[in-house]
Amino acid sequence: MNRRNFARVLSALFTLFALVFVPGCQSYDVLVAKDQVVQQKFADLQAQLQRRADLVPNLVAVVKGAAKHEEDTLEQVTKARAEATGITIQPGDLDDAQKMAAFNTAQNKLGGALSHLLVVNEAYPDLKANQSYHDLQIQLEGTENRILRSREEYNAAVADFNTELGKIRGQVVNKVTGKPFAARTFFAASADSQAAPKVQL
Repeated sequence: MNRRNFARVLSALFTLFALVFVPGCQSYDVLVAKDQVVQQKFADLQAQLQRRADLVPNLVAVVKGAAKHEEDTLEQVTKARAEATGITIQPGDLDDAQKMAAFNTAQNKLGGALSHLLVVNEAYPDLKANQSYHDLQIQLEGTENRILRSREEYNAAVADFNTELGKIRGQVVNKVTGKPFAARTFFAASADSQAAPKVQL
């Protein structure tokens, strides 16, 4: 093989390598970036959940003073808060469906207990008129709205990441690099939220 042919073959091999390697690197970088967005959105959600957990002791203390007969409700809220704050999710757990389901269940249980506690004010005029209770109620309602928005943003980031990972280029890059990426788990609604609410008058 003469020098000219060797140069052509080398040039063709280099071009082929560049055509495969550069897009592969870009696809890997896209997966890394989308994975970081998922982790950041989950961290934002955790911050809002922590804010809710921090408000609970104050709310319980105010209700305790005005609604002495609601011990069971207060115990349920306190227990649900302990369960919700007792489960921690690390960035590496976002693809673990069981851990995410346990975390999700605990958070939904706390949300349900808080909803029940906030309904208690109808039966206690002193509590309803209490400014501290009113302020805490407004803060909790705002926090619940932020939690909902954070869940939606997290789920959107998970959908984006999982879609990229499921594409052919995502699967190829994941396989070639030793499968460092796994599909992330969505934050799902509780089973209770699927049933129609029961209104008791």
